[in-house]
Amino acid sequence: MNSKIKLLISAVVLVILLAGGSILYRNLSAEYQPDTVMEETNQDTSEAESEEENEEESAKEAAPDFTAEDSEGNTVALSDLRGKPVVLNFWASWCGPCQQEMPDFQEAFAEYGGEVQFMMLNLTGGNETRKSAEAFIAENEYTFPVYFDVQQSGANAYTVFSIPTTYFIDKDGNIATYAQGKLDMESLQKGIDMIR
Repeated sequence: MNSKIKLLISAVVLVILLAGGSILYRNLSAEYQPDTVMEETNQDTSEAESEEENEEESAKEAAPDFTAEDSEGNTVALSDLRGKPVVLNFWASWCGPCQQEMPDFQEAFAEYGGEVQFMMLNLTGGNETRKSAEAFIAENEYTFPVYFDVQQSGANAYTVFSIPTTYFIDKDGNIATYAQGKLDMESLQKGIDMIR
């Protein structure tokens, strides 16, 4: 009888610790909103000599190309979008931070969709299916273009280990900046301003 009581008390203490840790994590992570947009990778700091500008131009990092499927199952390459700036976002419907940032992406798409391409790249595979991703988009009435990384070629090209991750690519196909983690509207706007 004594061992049953000890086991019961141990189980109750464990449940309390897990619940407390979960609540603490949610509260702390909700308050922590770092400015996740990195500094512009090719930022001009002054009106430099034309020779310095040429050196900076050659130092720009080209955005790795990859292919994905659009909502109709057609193959689309990132390079097909060249000519306009691109916001490339890696996400999944089961990802809480991805879900939280989606309304801001929808708002940005509504405002800038004519001049900036949005490539919302769903990491399709494993726990994420195309059906679950499409259901999430439909349920929330998002209108930005969704692409499906069914072969993981986008995730591999950008070495994406955590989501959400967002890249801001200029009209010439060069990475201007990127962010790991959930973006708020201010950070998203900062990234868009760097490529417009």
